[in-house]
Amino acid sequence: MKNTGPTEAEFLLIEIPAPDPRALARWFPTGAPGPATIGEHALATGIGRWWADRPVQPRTVAVACAGHVVLRGSPEDLAPGLLAPLAGNRVEAPARFLPALGAAFDRLTPWERMVWTLQAPPRPAPVPHAVTVRRLEPSDADAVRALGPDASWLSASWGGPRGLAGCGHAWAAVTRSGRVLAVACTYFRGTEYEDVAVYTVPDRRRHHLALACVTALCRDITARGHRPGWNCSLHNRASRLLAWHAGFRLVREYVHYAAGSPVRHRRLTA
Repeated sequence: MKNTGPTEAEFLLIEIPAPDPRALARWFPTGAPGPATIGEHALATGIGRWWADRPVQPRTVAVACAGHVVLRGSPEDLAPGLLAPLAGNRVEAPARFLPALGAAFDRLTPWERMVWTLQAPPRPAPVPHAVTVRRLEPSDADAVRALGPDASWLSASWGGPRGLAGCGHAWAAVTRSGRVLAVACTYFRGTEYEDVAVYTVPDRRRHHLALACVTALCRDITARGHRPGWNCSLHNRASRLLAWHAGFRLVREYVHYAAGSPVRHRRLTA
Protein backbone atom coordinates (compact mmCIF):
# COMPACT_ATOMS: atom_id res chain seq x y z
CA MET A 1 0.00 0.00 0.00
CA LYS A 2 1.16 3.50 -0.85
CA ASN A 3 1.73 5.57 2.29
CA THR A 4 0.94 9.28 1.78
CA GLY A 5 2.67 11.76 4.05
CA PRO A 6 0.95 14.54 5.97
CA THR A 7 -1.44 16.71 3.99
CA GLU A 8 -0.57 20.25 2.97
CA ALA A 9 -3.05 21.58 5.53
CA GLU A 10 -1.02 19.99 8.30
CA PHE A 11 1.91 22.19 7.34
CA LEU A 12 0.13 25.55 7.69
CA LEU A 13 0.16 28.09 10.45
CA ILE A 14 -2.85 27.56 12.68
CA GLU A 15 -5.09 30.31 13.99
CA ILE A 16 -4.88 30.80 17.75
CA PRO A 17 -6.74 32.95 20.30
CA ALA A 18 -5.38 36.39 21.07
CA PRO A 19 -2.63 36.23 23.70
CA ASP A 20 -2.71 38.06 27.00
CA PRO A 21 -0.68 41.29 27.17
CA ARG A 22 2.26 39.60 28.88
CA ALA A 23 2.53 37.01 26.12
CA LEU A 24 2.26 39.76 23.53
CA ALA A 25 5.29 41.52 24.99
CA ARG A 26 7.30 38.27 24.93
CA TRP A 27 6.71 37.70 21.23
CA PHE A 28 6.12 41.07 19.59
CA PRO A 29 7.55 44.59 19.84
CA THR A 30 5.46 46.86 22.08
CA GLY A 31 5.45 50.47 23.23
CA ALA A 32 7.10 51.81 20.08
CA PRO A 33 6.02 53.60 16.89
CA GLY A 34 5.65 51.66 13.65
CA PRO A 35 4.83 47.94 13.37
CA ALA A 36 4.72 47.50 17.16
CA THR A 37 1.28 49.13 17.14
CA ILE A 38 -0.22 46.37 14.96
CA GLY A 39 -0.27 43.65 17.61
CA GLU A 40 -1.28 46.11 20.31
CA HIS A 41 -4.19 47.33 18.18
CA ALA A 42 -5.35 43.80 17.36
CA LEU A 43 -5.24 42.85 21.03
CA ALA A 44 -7.11 45.98 22.21
CA THR A 45 -9.82 45.99 19.53
CA GLY A 46 -10.24 42.32 18.68
CA ILE A 47 -9.79 43.20 15.00
CA GLY A 48 -7.12 40.95 13.54
CA ARG A 49 -5.96 37.34 13.48
CA TRP A 50 -3.25 35.49 15.37
CA TRP A 51 -1.22 32.59 13.99
CA ALA A 52 1.31 30.08 15.29
CA ASP A 53 3.11 26.99 14.07
CA ARG A 54 1.59 24.99 16.92
CA PRO A 55 -0.93 25.71 19.70
CA VAL A 56 1.36 24.92 22.65
CA GLN A 57 4.83 26.41 23.04
CA PRO A 58 4.93 27.84 19.52
CA ARG A 59 8.22 28.64 17.84
CA THR A 60 6.77 30.96 15.19
CA VAL A 61 3.93 33.45 15.74
CA ALA A 62 2.25 36.12 13.62
CA VAL A 63 -0.42 38.78 14.02
CA ALA A 64 -2.36 40.16 11.06
CA CYS A 65 -4.57 43.23 10.78
CA ALA A 66 -5.73 45.26 7.76
CA GLY A 67 -3.30 43.59 5.37
CA HIS A 68 -0.28 44.01 7.65
CA VAL A 69 1.52 41.16 9.42
CA VAL A 70 4.18 41.11 12.13
CA LEU A 71 6.05 37.79 12.18
CA ARG A 72 8.32 36.71 15.02
CA GLY A 73 9.98 33.65 16.52
CA SER A 74 12.39 31.13 15.04
CA PRO A 75 12.30 30.19 11.33
CA GLU A 76 14.32 27.03 11.93
CA ASP A 77 12.63 23.80 10.84
CA LEU A 78 9.68 25.62 9.25
CA ALA A 79 7.91 23.15 6.98
CA PRO A 80 7.50 24.21 3.33
CA GLY A 81 4.29 26.14 2.89
CA LEU A 82 3.81 26.86 6.59
CA LEU A 83 3.55 30.60 5.94
CA ALA A 84 0.93 30.28 3.18
CA PRO A 85 -1.88 31.87 5.28
CA LEU A 86 0.09 35.14 5.18
CA ALA A 87 -0.24 35.43 1.38
CA GLY A 88 -1.37 38.80 0.08
CA ASN A 89 -0.20 40.67 3.18
CA ARG A 90 2.69 43.01 3.87
CA VAL A 91 4.95 41.19 6.29
CA GLU A 92 7.36 42.78 8.75
CA ALA A 93 9.85 40.22 10.04
CA PRO A 94 13.49 39.90 11.09
CA ALA A 95 15.97 39.14 8.31
CA ARG A 96 16.31 35.57 9.53
CA PHE A 97 12.82 34.87 8.11
CA LEU A 98 13.67 35.96 4.57
CA PRO A 99 14.72 32.50 3.27
CA ALA A 100 11.48 30.97 4.60
CA LEU A 101 9.37 33.80 3.20
CA GLY A 102 11.11 33.56 -0.15
CA ALA A 103 10.41 29.83 -0.32
CA ALA A 104 6.77 30.26 0.72
CA PHE A 105 5.59 32.74 -1.93
CA ASP A 106 6.00 33.19 -5.68
CA ARG A 107 6.84 36.86 -5.10
CA LEU A 108 8.32 38.72 -2.17
CA THR A 109 8.56 42.44 -2.88
CA PRO A 110 10.49 44.66 -0.45
CA TRP A 111 8.90 48.01 0.48
CA GLU A 112 11.09 50.55 2.22
CA ARG A 113 9.20 52.28 5.01
CA MET A 114 9.73 55.33 7.22
CA VAL A 115 8.60 55.77 10.83
CA TRP A 116 8.01 59.30 12.14
CA THR A 117 6.91 60.73 15.48
CA LEU A 118 5.38 64.08 16.34
CA GLN A 119 8.17 66.42 17.46
CA ALA A 120 7.29 69.94 16.25
CA PRO A 121 4.28 72.28 16.01
CA PRO A 122 2.15 71.87 12.87
CA ARG A 123 1.88 74.47 10.17
CA PRO A 124 -1.39 76.48 10.12
CA ALA A 125 -4.13 74.77 8.10
CA PRO A 126 -7.05 77.13 7.40
CA VAL A 127 -10.18 75.48 5.98
CA PRO A 128 -13.11 77.01 4.02
CA HIS A 129 -15.98 78.50 6.05
CA ALA A 130 -18.39 75.86 4.73
CA VAL A 131 -16.22 73.04 6.09
CA THR A 132 -16.02 71.85 9.70
CA VAL A 133 -13.24 69.69 11.12
CA ARG A 134 -14.77 67.46 13.79
CA ARG A 135 -14.67 64.00 15.29
CA LEU A 136 -16.50 61.36 13.29
CA GLU A 137 -19.64 59.94 14.89
CA PRO A 138 -21.51 56.66 14.35
CA SER A 139 -24.06 58.53 12.23
CA ASP A 140 -21.27 59.34 9.74
CA ALA A 141 -20.89 55.70 8.67
CA ASP A 142 -22.73 56.20 5.36
CA ALA A 143 -20.62 59.28 4.56
CA VAL A 144 -17.45 57.26 5.20
CA ARG A 145 -18.77 54.45 2.99
CA ALA A 146 -19.51 57.02 0.26
CA LEU A 147 -15.77 57.72 -0.02
CA GLY A 148 -15.74 54.61 -2.19
CA PRO A 149 -13.37 51.71 -2.75
CA ASP A 150 -10.28 53.90 -3.06
CA ALA A 151 -10.67 54.77 0.63
CA SER A 152 -11.71 51.32 1.86
CA TRP A 153 -8.21 50.66 3.23
CA LEU A 154 -8.66 53.52 5.72
CA SER A 155 -11.39 51.75 7.69
CA ALA A 156 -9.95 48.23 7.39
CA SER A 157 -8.20 48.35 10.76
CA TRP A 158 -11.56 49.20 12.40
CA GLY A 159 -13.59 46.54 10.64
CA GLY A 160 -15.14 48.83 8.00
CA PRO A 161 -16.86 52.23 7.70
CA ARG A 162 -19.19 51.66 10.64
CA GLY A 163 -16.28 50.74 12.88
CA LEU A 164 -14.23 53.74 11.81
CA ALA A 165 -17.12 56.17 12.26
CA GLY A 166 -17.85 54.88 15.74
CA CYS A 167 -14.32 54.26 17.04
CA GLY A 168 -13.85 57.77 18.45
CA HIS A 169 -10.37 57.98 16.91
CA ALA A 170 -11.14 59.70 13.60
CA TRP A 171 -11.43 63.37 12.65
CA ALA A 172 -12.89 64.57 9.36
CA ALA A 173 -13.42 67.68 7.26
CA VAL A 174 -17.18 67.69 6.66
CA THR A 175 -19.35 69.96 4.53
CA ARG A 176 -22.67 71.41 5.67
CA SER A 177 -24.45 68.71 3.68
CA GLY A 178 -22.55 66.00 5.58
CA ARG A 179 -20.12 65.02 2.83
CA VAL A 180 -16.75 63.86 4.16
CA LEU A 181 -13.89 65.49 2.27
CA ALA A 182 -10.93 64.23 4.31
CA VAL A 183 -10.39 61.87 7.23
CA ALA A 184 -7.45 61.39 9.58
CA CYS A 185 -7.66 58.46 11.97
CA THR A 186 -5.70 56.33 14.35
CA TYR A 187 -4.98 53.38 12.09
CA PHE A 188 -3.31 51.20 14.71
CA ARG A 189 -3.79 52.09 18.38
CA GLY A 190 -0.83 51.06 20.48
CA THR A 191 -0.24 51.28 24.21
CA GLU A 192 2.01 54.34 23.82
CA TYR A 193 1.86 55.32 20.15
CA GLU A 194 -1.04 55.69 17.73
CA ASP A 195 -0.27 55.24 14.05
CA VAL A 196 -1.94 57.99 12.00
CA ALA A 197 -3.51 57.50 8.55
CA VAL A 198 -5.25 60.04 6.31
CA TYR A 199 -7.33 60.16 3.13
CA THR A 200 -8.61 63.12 1.10
CA VAL A 201 -11.08 62.94 -1.78
CA PRO A 202 -9.24 63.62 -5.08
CA ASP A 203 -11.02 66.88 -5.92
CA ARG A 204 -10.12 68.49 -2.57
CA ARG A 205 -6.45 67.70 -2.31
CA ARG A 206 -3.97 70.57 -1.82
CA HIS A 207 -6.65 72.47 0.14
CA HIS A 208 -5.03 71.88 3.57
CA LEU A 209 -7.92 69.62 4.64
CA ALA A 210 -5.70 66.62 5.37
CA LEU A 211 -3.35 68.75 7.45
CA ALA A 212 -6.27 70.24 9.40
CA CYS A 213 -7.63 66.75 10.16
CA VAL A 214 -4.22 65.36 11.14
CA THR A 215 -3.61 68.34 13.44
CA ALA A 216 -6.97 67.82 15.19
CA LEU A 217 -6.33 64.09 15.55
CA CYS A 218 -2.83 64.63 16.96
CA ARG A 219 -4.21 66.99 19.60
CA ASP A 220 -6.73 64.31 20.53
CA ILE A 221 -4.07 61.58 20.72
CA THR A 222 -1.84 63.76 22.89
CA ALA A 223 -4.76 64.65 25.17
CA ARG A 224 -5.31 60.97 26.01
CA GLY A 225 -1.67 60.53 26.95
CA HIS A 226 -0.44 58.83 23.79
CA ARG A 227 2.03 59.91 21.12
CA PRO A 228 1.20 60.22 17.41
CA GLY A 229 3.23 58.18 14.95
CA TRP A 230 3.40 58.17 11.15
CA ASN A 231 4.34 55.28 8.89
CA CYS A 232 4.72 55.69 5.13
CA SER A 233 6.57 54.45 2.08
CA LEU A 234 9.98 55.93 1.40
CA HIS A 235 8.72 56.73 -2.09
CA ASN A 236 5.46 58.42 -1.06
CA ARG A 237 6.56 62.04 -1.34
CA ALA A 238 3.07 63.44 -0.65
CA SER A 239 2.80 61.49 2.61
CA ARG A 240 6.30 62.53 3.69
CA LEU A 241 5.53 66.18 2.97
CA LEU A 242 2.25 66.06 4.89
CA ALA A 243 3.98 64.40 7.84
CA TRP A 244 6.62 67.14 7.92
CA HIS A 245 4.03 69.94 7.76
CA ALA A 246 2.07 68.28 10.58
CA GLY A 247 5.16 68.32 12.82
CA PHE A 248 6.38 64.74 12.41
CA ARG A 249 10.07 63.97 12.16
CA LEU A 250 11.80 60.81 10.96
CA VAL A 251 13.04 58.40 13.64
CA ARG A 252 13.91 55.26 11.68
CA GLU A 253 13.48 53.24 8.49
CA TYR A 254 12.70 49.58 7.94
CA VAL A 255 11.56 47.19 5.23
CA HIS A 256 8.44 45.08 5.00
CA TYR A 257 7.63 42.56 2.28
CA ALA A 258 4.56 42.20 0.08
CA ALA A 259 3.88 38.47 -0.12
CA GLY A 260 2.49 37.05 -3.34
CA SER A 261 0.69 33.73 -3.84
CA PRO A 262 1.75 30.61 -1.92
CA VAL A 263 4.12 28.23 -3.65
CA ARG A 264 2.67 24.73 -3.81
CA HIS A 265 5.10 22.21 -2.39
CA ARG A 266 5.11 18.55 -3.32
CA ARG A 267 4.21 16.09 -0.61
CA LEU A 268 6.55 13.22 -0.01
CA THR A 269 5.09 9.76 -0.51
CA ALA A 270 6.41 6.35 0.35
